[in-house]
Amino acid sequence: MKFVVCITGASGIAYGVRLLQELPGHKTLVVSRTAKEILRYECNMAYEELCTQADEFYEDDDLMSPLASGSNAVDAVFIAPCSMSTLSKISHGIADTLITRIATVCLKEHRKLILIPRETPKSEFMLENELRLARIGAVILDANPAFYHLPSSANDMVAFIVGRALEQIGINHNLYRRWGE
Repeated sequence: MKFVVCITGASGIAYGVRLLQELPGHKTLVVSRTAKEILRYECNMAYEELCTQADEFYEDDDLMSPLASGSNAVDAVFIAPCSMSTLSKISHGIADTLITRIATVCLKEHRKLILIPRETPKSEFMLENELRLARIGAVILDANPAFYHLPSSANDMVAFIVGRALEQIGINHNLYRRWGE
C-alpha cells in the first residue's frame, strides 16, 4: 500500500508524526514550511529526523513531483494536521502548493483523502468549506479525542485520533480501547 502524509502549519503536528509512525507500507511525506517550524516547537524534532520515518519526501513547493499527477496512484492521502488555510484552498480547488495539489488530485481521482483539521471554534465559512469537501468525498476527521478509553496522557489522545484515521482506510490497530471492550 502507498500512502502520503502531509503536515501543514497548524498546531497538532503530533498527529502527523504519529500517523507516519503507525502507517504500514510505502510512506511519502510532504511538510509545509510553517509546519517545519511548528515541528521543532511542539515536538522538539528536526525536519530531517522526521524524514527518516518516511520512504520518500518532497518539498511543498515541488509541483514537479510525481505526486502532482493523477497517474501516480496512492491508496490514501492524510493531511494531519490540516490548517484551515489548506482546507479552504482544497475546498475551492486551489492547488498552489504540492500539498493542495495532492489533495485536489486525490479528490478528482476519487481516492481516499482524510483531513485532520485542528481548529476551534470554527466560523461559518470554515464549516462550509468542510461540508463542501465532505460532499465531494473527503473525510473530515476533527482532532477531537474521546475519553471513554480513559486516556492518561496527551500521547493517548493523539493515539485515539491516529487510530480513527487508520480505521478510515481499513487498517487494524491497538492504539486505543474501543467502546464496549
